[in-house]
Amino acid sequence: MWAVATASVIGFLGNEAVAVFRIRVGREIGSAALVADGYHARTDGWTSLAVLLGAIGVWLGYPLADPIVGMFITLAILGIVWQSGKLVFTRLLDGVDPEVVEEVRHAASHVPGVEDVTEVRARWSGHELHAEVNVAVQPRLSVAEGHAIAREVNHRLLRQLGYLRRAVIHVDPDGEAGEEHHRIPAHSHDDLPVHSH
Repeated sequence: MWAVATASVIGFLGNEAVAVFRIRVGREIGSAALVADGYHARTDGWTSLAVLLGAIGVWLGYPLADPIVGMFITLAILGIVWQSGKLVFTRLLDGVDPEVVEEVRHAASHVPGVEDVTEVRARWSGHELHAEVNVAVQPRLSVAEGHAIAREVNHRLLRQLGYLRRAVIHVDPDGEAGEEHHRIPAHSHDDLPVHSH
């Protein structure tokens, strides 16, 4: 019994240490697979403790303790599979967590000269995040001044978000910021039917 208890505690501590490391590094580098692997290690750790509970139950004269604990282990594993699967499939479908988009928006909005951040579009490519950001600036600024603000937004995003590899910054005059101001109204050309862009 003492050997089982010792092995269970050591197994839990070792797996939990590995889980914390993998999840932290996975989040830092934007690796959904490494985060999922960290959750797998965490499940292994909790499984070690659950085995100890089952063994104690059997040792105390409750033979059903082992299969009951086994059922709870199965449910825990299914929960982790569901959580990890959602994370991986979201990444496969170019999904980005709302917190990441908000982090991009927050960093861009604190650059001097940025009046508003109207759009943030982001997608993962492997472990790298690519973003497109529309920022509004004062309309009286020169092209060079607007470009300097866009360059500073780009620099700040790349510096603050370690997983961001590329950012395209679009500058709009305040009051005409956002994609709705870039649409071309209905028109006709080259013998095409009336259309808009």
